[in-house]
Amino acid sequence: MAANSRLTIATHVLAWLALAQRRGQEVLTSDQVAASVNTNPVIIRRSLGDLRRAGLVEVRHGAGAGWSLARSPEGITLLEVYDAVGAQPPFGLHHTEPNLECPVGRGIRPALSDVYSRVEQVVRQELADTSIADVLRETLLK
Repeated sequence: MAANSRLTIATHVLAWLALAQRRGQEVLTSDQVAASVNTNPVIIRRSLGDLRRAGLVEVRHGAGAGWSLARSPEGITLLEVYDAVGAQPPFGLHHTEPNLECPVGRGIRPALSDVYSRVEQVVRQELADTSIADVLRETLLK
C-alpha cells in the first residue's frame, strides 16, 4: 500500500517558499519549486492550487510572476496544510461490509473506529502544533 505524499510535497513547497522569502526572493515560479521537490511542475502547480484555495500562498501574474507565502511561515500550521491538500486519515476501514454473522465481523468496525478516531485526534494536534517555520528550522539543521 503506497503512502500519500501530498502533505509532504505541500510542506516542502511551503518550506522552500519560506526559505526563498528569508533570502530576499519573494516569488518563485512553479518550475523553481519543482526543481527543489524534484518532480514535475504540473504536480507542484496542483499542490500550489490547493494551497492558494486555502489562503496559504498567493500567485502573482504578469511581470515577476510566481508564487509566494500568503502569511508568515510561523503562522502556517501543518494542520492547515493537511486540510488544504485533503490528506486522508492515517487508517481506513474495510471498503465492503464485513460478515455481520461473524462475531468479529459484527464488532470490528465500531472497535477500530474508536481507536482510529483517537489516532486522528493525536495526529491533528501534532500537526496543529507544528508550523512551516518549525519544519524549515529542522530541515536546515539536518
